Amino acid sequence: MKGFARTTLALSVSLAMSAGAQAAAFDDMDPVTLRLAHVVNEQDGFHIAAEKFEELVEARTEGKVDIELYPNATLGDERTLLEAMQIGAVDMGVITNGPVANFVEEMAVFELPFLFPSPEAAYEVLDGPIGQELLDRLAEVNLKGLAYAERGFRNLTNSERPVTSPEDLEGLRIRVMENPVYVDTFRELGANAIPMAWTEALTAMQQGTIDGQENPVNVIHSFKLNETQDHMTLSRHTYAPAIFVMGMPAWNQLPEAAQTVIDEAAQEAAEHERRVNAEMAAEQLAALREAGMQIVEEPDIAAFQQAVAPVYEQYGEQFGDYLPRIQEALK
Repeated sequence: MKGFARTTLALSVSLAMSAGAQAAAFDDMDPVTLRLAHVVNEQDGFHIAAEKFEELVEARTEGKVDIELYPNATLGDERTLLEAMQIGAVDMGVITNGPVANFVEEMAVFELPFLFPSPEAAYEVLDGPIGQELLDRLAEVNLKGLAYAERGFRNLTNSERPVTSPEDLEGLRIRVMENPVYVDTFRELGANAIPMAWTEALTAMQQGTIDGQENPVNVIHSFKLNETQDHMTLSRHTYAPAIFVMGMPAWNQLPEAAQTVIDEAAQEAAEHERRVNAEMAAEQLAALREAGMQIVEEPDIAAFQQAVAPVYEQYGEQFGDYLPRIQEALK
């Protein structure tokens, strides 16, 4: 028992010293304010992740790093935010993977249709060596990739008719993200794929200039898309990560101790958002159903997979060895 007591005491002292050293690391640091922006509302998973990140960073830096949140696209759409981060006009954001892939195209490999069979399979790849390697590649374009939060598995909605197979998509005008993989996926499925920013898509749905869109359940719910979209198909056609990303100008101004806190807090906040999304999904589906949305729960996934095979043929080589490495990791 004495040995156990000594070990426990030593561990307690070690932890206390470590916490003290961490706090002391910020004694001489000048206070910094970082502006973190995203394009969705305060009910969305992105904001939940951002709030958790803010809480962790401010606590662990003794308030020396202050995080200011800018939701609702108040500082611009996602591409605009990324460009602003590159030049230091915005410090950081939680950004959907699709627009990030416009800067490092290999990031789009994650969004090949029907690549990941489950969220857990996606997390294993994203949090492992392949995901980290691609985050590191963002440094090539003056961005710092921190961690993968999530947009989640994307599902189709539309205002016209139930969709159970690719034939039902024929001719529907579907908004997709400004990303070639999404555009070509929906063209192969027979839709008229229209790439546009999310802020424009909301207006286009209200005005009826597009018939539908594709997004995870949490987005469909938080933006009340049931008001313009009568039908949802649980196609789960793509798993979309989101990136905690920072501009290199903001990253480089921080001392190493603050960089470490930010890196770790981003990963913890990302994992927190994933858990919250999973808890909320069933609840949100029930609410959408109650609000009158007709939901196709079991579409013909095999027919959809067959229809998008040309997307793999078209893009496989573009991603270098990332696609075969991911497929191997998923076995």
